[in-house]
Formats: sequence, structure tokens, C-alpha cells
Amino acid sequence: MSTAPEPDDTVASLLPRSLTLHRDGPVAVLRLARPAKRNALDDTTVRGLETFFTAPPADVRAVVLDAEGDHFCAGLDLAELGATDAVTGVEHSRFWHRVFDRIEHGRLPVVTVLKGAVVGGGLELAAATHIRVAEPSAFFALPEGRHGLFVGGGGSVRIPKLIGVPRMTDMMLTGRVLDAEEALALGVATYRTEPGGGFAQALELAHRVAANPPVSTFAVLQALPRIAAARDEEGYLMEALMAAISSSSSEAQDRMTAFLAGRAGKVR
Repeated sequence: MSTAPEPDDTVASLLPRSLTLHRDGPVAVLRLARPAKRNALDDTTVRGLETFFTAPPADVRAVVLDAEGDHFCAGLDLAELGATDAVTGVEHSRFWHRVFDRIEHGRLPVVTVLKGAVVGGGLELAAATHIRVAEPSAFFALPEGRHGLFVGGGGSVRIPKLIGVPRMTDMMLTGRVLDAEEALALGVATYRTEPGGGFAQALELAHRVAANPPVSTFAVLQALPRIAAARDEEGYLMEALMAAISSSSSEAQDRMTAFLAGRAGKVR
């Protein structure tokens, strides 16, 4: 694994200046690049995320979502909000829903590096990704309630699944801020690193994920959330179908043969 990912000029040419794209073998490194704005999300950046996740390079197997500077994302760029009517507000929120849904339910596992501000829409974006690596500097907040606003990027659906409705209610009503340790304990973060270690760990995890058979990745990203949301009977059936499909793939059979022959590592 290289330590300096190479630019991916072909796809990068389709992205706005607020996003950069590099490649490290099968892993794409996508970075928010508005550090002067603490990587707050404007519509141009969100459209760039949609562009990438709608048609990522065919040979990419995993993504690291990172950010330039000291902060992951301070949420919606309030300059984008302005004075709008209710219909325009609904359409803007649904735009974010569409883009973040492409991230959560796309074909690529996304490992996110969290540092500094993970606030408002930044937390909503992080919640749409699959593995979240937090540095000690990361802090998590939902200040919308204290500004007279409400989350609009899918946070009221995704974040309670991580921390529960009561904790999200507390964060929105009181302005409570979670640090990296609290976020790890509650499941907002899945890993915690030493200072400055977020990207290296995220890249290592992404390469580990990229080595999985594609059918297994598909089952985890597409079937697992639906099984968890289904009634038990439907969940068991979907599980049985995915288990059968996964185990019947040639790559899975080759790996099982290697395991039984002692050529594959065991869990320790």
C-alpha cells in the first residue's frame, strides 16, 4: 500500500474544486476541500458527491472520505440557505437525501475520517457512510434546534439508529456536544485513533474491505440493512438467500478451499 495516493485525473475532472480525488490501488480517496469554510457543504460540493457516487470508477472497491484542514465538516454552508419558501426548502432537503442515499446504499463501502467539527450536515454525511474513524479532535453536534432549524440531510432517520431518539433529542434541544470518546461509546464512531492517525487507519481499513469478494460486499451493504429493518420471517428468508448466493460464487468457493487446505489465515 502506498503512502501517497495518486491523482485520478479522469474522474477528478468531473468534480468541483471543493472535492479532490486520488487513487491508492482499488481504494479511492475523496476529500472535501473547503478548509477555509471548515468544509461546510454547499450545493456544488453535494452535487460533486452525487457525481462521484453515481458513477464511480469501475475498478474502485472502497472509498476513504477525508477532508482537508483541521475539520471534517461543519455542516450546511449557511450562505446557501438564504430566504426560501417552504417548497424550495423541501426540494433542497430531498436533494441531500438523494445524494446521501447514493452513498449509504451504493456499491462502495465508505470509510470516513472524522476530525475537528462533525457538526449538523457534517454529522448527517458521516452517518450515511459505513465505517467512521475518529481522531481525538473530533466533536459532534446538532445545533439546528438552537438556530430554529431542523435537520434536513437525513439525520432524523440515520442518527437515531446510531444513538437513539433520546440522545439525538438532547443534542438538538440543549446543544450538547459529544467528544470522540463519547462518539465511540455510542456508535457514532466505529474506531478511535491517536492524533493525526485517522487517515492512515481509514486507508488500511479500506484496503482490507477492498480485498473482500464483491458478492460479500454487496450482501453487507445492500441486504444487511434491509434484513435488520424487516420482520423476522422476511429477514431470515433474505439471509438464507444471500448466504446461498454468496457461498455459491466461484471466489467464495476458492477461498473456502484455501481455508480448508490451511492456506488462509485463521481468526485470532
